[in-house]
Amino acid sequence: MDDPNPIEWRVEPGRIGYEDALAIMEARAAAVSAGEASELVWLVEHPPVYTGGTSADPAELLDPRFPVVKTGRGGRFTYHGPGQRVGYLMLDLNVRGRDIRHFICSLEGWLIDALGALGITAFRAPGRIGIWTRDGGEEAKIGAIGVRVRRWVTLHGFAVNLAPDLGHFAGIVPCGIAEYPVTSAQALGRASDFASFDAALNDAFPAFLERLRRGAENCA
Repeated sequence: MDDPNPIEWRVEPGRIGYEDALAIMEARAAAVSAGEASELVWLVEHPPVYTGGTSADPAELLDPRFPVVKTGRGGRFTYHGPGQRVGYLMLDLNVRGRDIRHFICSLEGWLIDALGALGITAFRAPGRIGIWTRDGGEEAKIGAIGVRVRRWVTLHGFAVNLAPDLGHFAGIVPCGIAEYPVTSAQALGRASDFASFDAALNDAFPAFLERLRRGAENCA
């Protein structure tokens, strides 16, 4: 990748506990902010866990069958678990544009591009956060986004459903949206292995950085 600020890519082998990952991410973001470490894209898989963002409503925790962890990212309750690719982004917006709205827009575009490489037509849905697609003609959520920015360094990131147990989402109201289902690459009959999706993310990453470099774009 032709970038003046090299970004480390790390794919975590095996599963890592959510709270362990959170501690590593927080430490790395602080080091990026202090100029002591490079930016990082960290791809992980978690054991089953429900996480609550800063807007989480206790009434939307329907069946806490898995551990519940409060976290500082934006958003409400979401589920992480086996078969879901989670990406944590520790990027320095001091050098990539101090525009949080545009960062999220560009992140959405990156995931839409990567899913497109797997043959999944994904899109933004006005008024509904996340990444959406159609499953049997019905709109369904395939990816969640939740970020935090501290001293213009990003934390947290995204979760894309490749082949998780979709029944595990029934323990919460995912991201506070009860009117639409969740789906996965596997449910859509598309490639659902980590290697394929990770390669698609990598291929689409330069376009993501270019969006950030260009500045604000229309996300309607």
